[in-house]
Amino acid sequence: MGFAIKRPATAFSLDKSSKATKSFKDEAHLAFIRKLPSVISGVYGCDPAHISAGSPIHNKKRTGGAQKASDCWTVPLTRAEHDAQHDHGDELAWWKLQGIDPFELAIRLYEISGDLPAGIEAIRSARLSRSAS
Repeated sequence: MGFAIKRPATAFSLDKSSKATKSFKDEAHLAFIRKLPSVISGVYGCDPAHISAGSPIHNKKRTGGAQKASDCWTVPLTRAEHDAQHDHGDELAWWKLQGIDPFELAIRLYEISGDLPAGIEAIRSARLSRSAS
């Protein structure tokens, strides 16, 4: 006698989250991001730009529409750069053009959140690795 284990169609998907998964707010982290220079231009006066794209490698679900990414998935961009990121259409292609891995940078910035000198150094390092590419 044989039997089968029934699994839902999403049982082996890389992104275990759904629209029901709630994002979380972290106002202190957003304030930290606003104090940092832009990862693209090095200019101060930045927005916390949320990363909407998903990355199974980083356990980051894709967000969009009415759902915003958790505040840990932010990097500093000027208003013009932030608008360009959204206007490009393909967020990951835009980041690739910039030579920046936004997921790794967001993770690093969240690890050191609140430590301004470490945050500035993380941005400097990301900008240097970009120019070396």
